[in-house]
Amino acid sequence: MLEKSAAPIVFIDLADRPEMSSVLISRLGARKLDLERRLFPDGEHYVRLLGSVESCRVVVLIDLSRPDSSLLPLIFLSDLLREMGALSVILLAPYLAYMRQDIRFKPGEAISSRSFARLLSRHVDALVTVDPHLHRYHALSEIYSIPAQAVSAVGVIAAWIREHVENPLLIGPDAESAQWVDAVARQAGAPSQVLEKIRHGDRDVEVSMPELERFQQCTPILVDDIVSSGRTMLETLRHLQHLQLPPAVCIAVHGLFADDSYAQLKAAGIRALVSSNSVAHVSNALDVSELLLQGLEQLGQEMI
Repeated sequence: MLEKSAAPIVFIDLADRPEMSSVLISRLGARKLDLERRLFPDGEHYVRLLGSVESCRVVVLIDLSRPDSSLLPLIFLSDLLREMGALSVILLAPYLAYMRQDIRFKPGEAISSRSFARLLSRHVDALVTVDPHLHRYHALSEIYSIPAQAVSAVGVIAAWIREHVENPLLIGPDAESAQWVDAVARQAGAPSQVLEKIRHGDRDVEVSMPELERFQQCTPILVDDIVSSGRTMLETLRHLQHLQLPPAVCIAVHGLFADDSYAQLKAAGIRALVSSNSVAHVSNALDVSELLLQGLEQLGQEMI
C-alpha cells in the first residue's frame, strides 16, 4: 500500500480492466466505486455514480486506445465527481492518446497533441501515463498544465528479456531508435545494434548491421513504444531475415495493432510477440500496474 493519504481514496475503473484495477485498489487502500454507464438510443452517453465521493480523492483508470469513444464519458464523469464533492480527480492513462501530431507537418493541420492536452488539463487534476510518445516534446509539462507524470516500461521490458530470452540482441530499426534501444539493452545486460540504411535511390535501400558476424547466433529483439500499423516492425523484420539472423522477438509497450497488423506480424516468421497491458490484448505479457503506482507516488502526497 502507498503511504496513506490524508483523505480517503476512491477508485473508478473507466477502462473495464478488473485485473489491473484489483491490483491498484489493493495497493492504494482505495474503495472501489461502480458506475452506471450506457448509451441512449441516439448514441449519447449516460453516466451515474453509485456511491459517494464527498471529501475523497478519486483515481480514475481509463483506456485511451480508442480516445474518441472514451473521452466524453471521462469529461462527464470528471465534472460529476467535482459536483459531488471530490477533492481531486487523478487520471491513470497507461496509454496516452493524441501524442503523435506534435508539429504542423502541412499548412492548416491541427496540432492535436496540444488540443488534447488542453482538454484533459481542464477536466482532471493530475495525470499518470506510461511511455508517452515524446518525440519533439521533452516532457509532458510542455503541453499539459496539470501535474503529469510519465513512467518508463524499460525496466519491465528488460526483466522480461532476462527471464525469457537467452543470448538476446536489441535491434533498433534506425538512428532515431538508438536511445530507446540502448536503455533497454543496458538494463537487460544485452548488446544492442542499430540497422544502418544506405539509400542509393528512391526505391533502392541497402540495409546493413555493424558487426553482423559477431551476432549471428543471437536472438534479435525489436522494441517499440507503439505498434499501430506495424509497418516499421515488419520492415525491420524483413531486413533481419535478409541478414539471415534467427527469428526475432517483437516487444511493444503499447500494442494498438490496427487492422490486421497483429496477424501480419505473427505470420512474419517471428519467435514471439508481446506487449504490455497498457492496452488490453491477447499479446499482453508485461504488467505496468506497478509503474502506475510509482507514478502516483511521484505526484506527491499533496495529490494522492
